[in-house]
Amino acid sequence: MNVNSKKKLIQTIVLSLVINGAIPVVVYNLLLNYYSSFVSLLIATLIPLGDNLYHIVRYKKADAFGLFMLTGFVLSLLAFVLGGNERLILLRESMVTGLLGLIFIASLFFAKPLIYHFAIRFSAQDQSEKKGQFAKNWELPYFRFVLRFMTAIWGIALLGEAIVKIILVYELSISAFLAISQLIFYGVIGAAILITMVYRRYAKTRLDLLTNGR
Repeated sequence: MNVNSKKKLIQTIVLSLVINGAIPVVVYNLLLNYYSSFVSLLIATLIPLGDNLYHIVRYKKADAFGLFMLTGFVLSLLAFVLGGNERLILLRESMVTGLLGLIFIASLFFAKPLIYHFAIRFSAQDQSEKKGQFAKNWELPYFRFVLRFMTAIWGIALLGEAIVKIILVYELSISAFLAISQLIFYGVIGAAILITMVYRRYAKTRLDLLTNGR
């Protein structure tokens, strides 16, 4: 990753933290003077949703994070229908990440784990060629271990993020939780990405040795 790419990535993360973390906290505290805590929280959580829907409309595609936020909003409405529990609204994203984590872990028991399909989808322009290469590499026990290990890492990370937030939402005030929830999310996702990149580089070197020796 070059300097410009790193700078753009940092700017994107900082902007997202402001929109998804700082602004909702400010809006929530301002609205408390006029509305109940529940209504204030519900309105504040619409801000991240609006930001992601804007990007979906602008780029004409629903990316994974946009769908993630949309699912979270649906869960917020469900929480309102079930009785308007504020803690449920705060946990809506964790419900999604926890579910995704369970899906990652569950895929370990299928023929091919989730990372296998993600790798084909996102790592190459010529997907037919990539599928052929993956099919050949899948015959190697080490290659299967690598993909299952990476799937497990993401499953544990997403599920762990959800568990940490579930604990904190009952230990912290609403304002405090809103302030740190995005830091937890990006911290966990960032750690998972870092582990994936480092391990992928190591695994590729070893895999090249195995494939060249065939």
